[in-house]
Amino acid sequence: MRPGATASRGGAGSRAAGDERALTSVAAGDRFHGEDPGDIPRLWHVTLSVSGREAPLTEVRRALEQLAHDHPFLLTSRYAVDHAEIRYWEEARDLHDAAAVALRLWGEHRQTAGLPPWEIVGLEVIDRATYHQRVAEGYGPPPASPVGVHPF
Repeated sequence: MRPGATASRGGAGSRAAGDERALTSVAAGDRFHGEDPGDIPRLWHVTLSVSGREAPLTEVRRALEQLAHDHPFLLTSRYAVDHAEIRYWEEARDLHDAAAVALRLWGEHRQTAGLPPWEIVGLEVIDRATYHQRVAEGYGPPPASPVGVHPF
């Protein structure tokens, strides 16, 4: 364990109130000096749900297509006039980092992609093994197919 690290990984007591985690972008396989193998970035399946006041369907679709163009990591989006769901894979060191990035996605790209002023109403972040286990057991989102932006 690194000096100053706590035994808990992500529990409520793992950092003091007000402390923020530093987010870093790391290419797959990159390592920092003295880094634990557990700190190597992993893939996380993210489902972000947003909703709000009705918006014209064509504008919602265009905005989600722009978001997918700006960020080709987006796997699939489903939408209606008052809600949308975005699914994608995120590479991050741990669930906290993947969730933090996901929670910023909608707000940070609202202006550039022309997204509706909806709020995030749901977030699921699961590791790759859990995702594949759910699919194999038949309860979980099937692999996104076809990839792209589609109505509900």
